[in-house]
Amino acid sequence: MDKPQNDQPADHRMSESRKTSEQQPITACLLSAAFFGALGSSFIYGYNLSVVNAPALFIKAFYNTTWIERYGEPLSAETATLLWSVTVSIFAIGGVFGTLAVSLILKVLGRKGTLLLNNSFAIISALLLTLGERAKSFEMLIIGRLIIGVNSGIALSALPMYLGEITPRHIRGSIGQFNAILICSGVFTGQVLGLPELLGQESRWSYLFSFLALPAMLQLCVLPFLPESPRYLLIERRDEAGAERAFQRLLGKKDVSQELEEVHTEARAQDNLHTASVLQLLRSPAVRWQLITIIITMACYQLCGLNAIWYYTNGILRDAGFAENIIPYITLSTGAIETLAAIISGLVIERIGRRPLLIFGFCAMAVFFSLLTVFLNFQDRLSWMPYLSYISILAVIASFCSGPGGIPFVLTGELFEQSYRPAAFMIAGIVNWLSNFAVGLLFPFIQDTLQSFAFLVFVVVCVLGAIYLFVVLPETKNKTFMDISKSFAKINKIPATLPSNEMELILSIKPDMNGIVQDIAKMESSF
Repeated sequence: MDKPQNDQPADHRMSESRKTSEQQPITACLLSAAFFGALGSSFIYGYNLSVVNAPALFIKAFYNTTWIERYGEPLSAETATLLWSVTVSIFAIGGVFGTLAVSLILKVLGRKGTLLLNNSFAIISALLLTLGERAKSFEMLIIGRLIIGVNSGIALSALPMYLGEITPRHIRGSIGQFNAILICSGVFTGQVLGLPELLGQESRWSYLFSFLALPAMLQLCVLPFLPESPRYLLIERRDEAGAERAFQRLLGKKDVSQELEEVHTEARAQDNLHTASVLQLLRSPAVRWQLITIIITMACYQLCGLNAIWYYTNGILRDAGFAENIIPYITLSTGAIETLAAIISGLVIERIGRRPLLIFGFCAMAVFFSLLTVFLNFQDRLSWMPYLSYISILAVIASFCSGPGGIPFVLTGELFEQSYRPAAFMIAGIVNWLSNFAVGLLFPFIQDTLQSFAFLVFVVVCVLGAIYLFVVLPETKNKTFMDISKSFAKINKIPATLPSNEMELILSIKPDMNGIVQDIAKMESSF
């Protein structure tokens, strides 16, 4: 008798499934979910990274005027510095608060619901920041910056998780890069709107913060009509019908049995495993090296020195002889290069892979930081040296956005299965925001101590990060979440394939005793 046609080896069926998925076009529904999800989340984060730069002098003058009206004397230099430092740094503190809250919100509202709720923080912040000047209250500006930090902390965890869970594995990296692309676009938009001809004037600077409400409102108008994460619906809500409808809309096809089976396989491996807490994640040997990898990658994302670049850019342009009134226009090139590099990275990530782009990005940054150090030391001796310094700055920015600027968020979603993902994003977010805060706090002291050699600190960080990723990180492109977990099984000293009861013990979760008793009874009856 001939062998049935559908009775083919599992590997063959898997490869056929993978080829079919790779030929499948990207749907308008998936693109809309990625774009509008990122527009109301990562775009707002990027915008807030740059929006305070242009009106800085006007905001400080407003603080001084308000102080005089209240207390009859001008601000002291120390108090003015303190108020401005709090205004800038409280954004990162809000980010930590948002990150700490995101796991609970995700559990209650889901991925899409969390993104929708998060828009309320953006709108409230926009109102406080816009009306603070009219109300003659600098406290409203500080509270507004805190609330928009909460918004960003939630967004940088919920959005990458949502994008990773709604996207087929063969384009998961490209869609995940919407996060980085919209961050860079937000930075660039903040730079453009801050130009003197637009909103960078003393009479208009408060409207720079009104703009925050626009992307939030757009997301509120569109996202409710787009699907929730089908993985969340199936694994956490046990809503198979809802998950099937979500897959059908996102993938643009009726037969989504293969996608449902992939999620079912992941769910069976975590049969008695509910959403893990941060403590369970920290204690689990099955994900130990995934967690270490995310912590190191996210720390390098902030400590690699990109934020410190902005301290030098305007000074280097002044030394190059550019007039003060055209420097804002020249610095637009940094935002443009950042956005362009992020777009190119999103286009090639599925061909080149996450691992090569990350390693290349950190290595290239180390090279250009080294060159920048050399150029800065010769800047006073040669009139054309500042131009090379500025080219090095653009190269550092492009290197960062080619990989390290977005892939850490993609990896955080890929290296962990469903039950661990919210806790993993919480830890990654805390590392991200604390590292951001540390750079802002420590870099001025490093700069004062090492002067133009300050960037050598970042060379060391980039080199160490690249070495770690080269040694430890496996490639994750076009792999299921289960396949990625198996890639870490050897280094975690965990067998790649485990019976469900052994998996439960490894994950430090109480096993189903009824199931164990039944298995023992079956074994006894067989004897």
